[in-house]
Amino acid sequence: MTHPALVNPKQLFPFGTGARHTVFLKPLLDEITPPRTHLSAGDYSYYSDFEDPTRFFIRNVRYDFGFSGTRLDIGRYCAFAHDTTFVMSDANHAIAGPSTYPFPVFGGAWAAEMATGDYPAANKGSINVGNDVWCGYKSVIMPGVTIGSGAIVAACAVVTRDVPPYSMVAGNPARVVKMRFEPDDVSRLLELAWWDWPAESVAAAVPVLVKGDVAGLAAFKR
Repeated sequence: MTHPALVNPKQLFPFGTGARHTVFLKPLLDEITPPRTHLSAGDYSYYSDFEDPTRFFIRNVRYDFGFSGTRLDIGRYCAFAHDTTFVMSDANHAIAGPSTYPFPVFGGAWAAEMATGDYPAANKGSINVGNDVWCGYKSVIMPGVTIGSGAIVAACAVVTRDVPPYSMVAGNPARVVKMRFEPDDVSRLLELAWWDWPAESVAAAVPVLVKGDVAGLAAFKR
């Protein structure tokens, strides 16, 4: 019997060039010049868009000016729906003084009085997205947030705080509305870390990953 080829994580359009609504993010990032070394995406993580998914790192990663030195790191097997947006820390203005206006960025006499590097904007930190995370339609992830592996972010949610692994969050600001599994099962799933398995093993495990349970996945690994 001839086995089908594994899905190629280096293929930009996983459904072929005739279906340009979805891209794998890792090969998309590899095409950007000059390289944006503060951004990363793992194998098989994808973005779907009604118009042009190839603009993800331009249109959906916002305020990425490089002032704060923060990162956006995306794990493997993540799924991002249309208009999922990541707001980088450079979006922040200074709030300690009487004015929040970013005078130095416009240059001239304003920059002469205060260099851009001295502007005291709050650095909220990097954004870290785990593995097997699903972000719904028009969800927004704010600076400094970590989304745990296996989490689900509901459509239109605004994530302002860390999201626990295998939780479901919704609302503005997003709050945990449900845990997908019991605590012991969450710990077991994180220990199994199926997203780190070889691609051949993941392909063979698809039925138990989609329709099985934690015990079945553990048995498969054994």
